[in-house]
Amino acid sequence: MTVSIVHRATGTGLTIGMLFFCWWLGALASGPAGYAAFLDVFTYQSGKLNVIGWIVGVGLTLTLFQHMASGVRHLFMDAGDNFELRANKTTAWLTFGFAIVATAAFWTALLLETPHV
Repeated sequence: MTVSIVHRATGTGLTIGMLFFCWWLGALASGPAGYAAFLDVFTYQSGKLNVIGWIVGVGLTLTLFQHMASGVRHLFMDAGDNFELRANKTTAWLTFGFAIVATAAFWTALLLETPHV
């Protein structure tokens, strides 16, 4: 039950994320001044993420991975698998575990690849 509710909530979160993405694309297309205004909301002058940047970035990444894992779980359930209570609960917990591990791995890889200023 919890995974189903979280799946709906993360779908809503991804919709909000698309608004940020459209804002980013619009800022990018509008030129240097518009893009600089966008960056000012999420980063410090040094280019590192500020608190808002971290919350939005990590939050949307976690939302994406959770929604993806939950969607795969629901895909198997739609095919008629995973209805045994124990397996169902196990895969429900695995969606949360996967989302946390994948988010940590993504941000670790991103931070290791980013040149430090």
